[in-house]
Amino acid sequence: MKDYNVKDMKLADQGLMNIEYAESQMGALLQVQERFKKEKPFKGMKIGLALHVTKETAVLVKTLIAGGAKVAITGCNPLSTQDDVAAALAKLGVNVYAWKGESTKEYYENLNAVLDFEPNATIDDGCDLVTEIHLKRPQLIKDIVVGTEETTTGVIRLRAMEKDHALKYPVVAVNDNKTKHLVDNYYGTGQSTIDGLLRASNTLFAGKNFVVCGYGDCGKGLAQRAKGMSSNVIVCETDSFRALQASLDGFRVMPILEAAELGDIFITVTGNKNVIRWEHMKQMKSGTILANSGHFDAEIDVKALKENTKSCRRIRPQFDEYVLPNGNKVFLAGEGRLVNLAVAEGHPSTVMSLSFCGQALAVEYGVKNKLSPAVHTLPESVDDMISELQLKVMGIRKDVLTEEQKKYLGSWKEGT
Repeated sequence: MKDYNVKDMKLADQGLMNIEYAESQMGALLQVQERFKKEKPFKGMKIGLALHVTKETAVLVKTLIAGGAKVAITGCNPLSTQDDVAAALAKLGVNVYAWKGESTKEYYENLNAVLDFEPNATIDDGCDLVTEIHLKRPQLIKDIVVGTEETTTGVIRLRAMEKDHALKYPVVAVNDNKTKHLVDNYYGTGQSTIDGLLRASNTLFAGKNFVVCGYGDCGKGLAQRAKGMSSNVIVCETDSFRALQASLDGFRVMPILEAAELGDIFITVTGNKNVIRWEHMKQMKSGTILANSGHFDAEIDVKALKENTKSCRRIRPQFDEYVLPNGNKVFLAGEGRLVNLAVAEGHPSTVMSLSFCGQALAVEYGVKNKLSPAVHTLPESVDDMISELQLKVMGIRKDVLTEEQKKYLGSWKEGT
């Protein structure tokens, strides 16, 4: 097996500097790394990863190696790999198979290169690694102790597998950690999506009708940040409570077909398929910008856009102009793939420090506890420990309960 497959090894030195810069903002994860160096919880293990190959992910890889693991990694999206980081990982001796701009065929070849490594644990972002194992490499399952999954999209797929009795090894839903979905999804996706949109288009947000499709944790964070840049935010949502919450948060709520005629910028963050379809796109104003920040490129029906428009040309990096039959122009950022990584650099390092604490500690939890083949969540005590690590990094001291207060919270007899 080839030790690595990356775009350009000459980028390695730049990648090492970027990793060093990320580490300077990932103090919580570095504390986990220091403990792993001493305890070696993964000694003798092989861990296979399908994650966005970014400078932050490299710090997670180094943490797993510090814990005694051998690691193989590939990307979880054809456009999200940072090529300098991939080269740096290869220079550090990591089995890495990833580059920005992979074809679908190359993407799955790289996934299988990681599976040729025959991992004992998997770390996934979107569930492609887990799915590939169950559908095409089931012989590997007997040696896999645990898997972890980082995204809403991946957890949706895992719960579908569990419902169908198809999941054959335990997977910890890291996305369910408070320190993941209430930090990564809300703060990280909100900021990094705006970053991707600005790099792609350099458009003014103030005064624009900014349509957010999906009001989960990602949509909430994105809507707040668009509002902070003086956009007029419209939310499209299918869940009754989330639609109500969006309205109570001060946003206009309406079906996507109605929003199609009003919006200037549309972002999908639902984890679902064909959220923006041709029936919507043909109603849009000229100059409308479309982007997706969900994990897969299925949320905007790009195939229908290509088939029904008169012409397409790339006018800026990862920013394509489509001319509709009526002459209106619609712009698509990042080819409909997650715009925060296809065009920008993904979440800030501090955010990913918390998420990757969750990934590293979830693998440790699975190794130390015999889990059933199902979707699991980390104990609340572990999630709270991640928060404590970050508070320590930030120099923040919190209050503590008195013994009287602890007793009161655990009792039921004392009342009015």
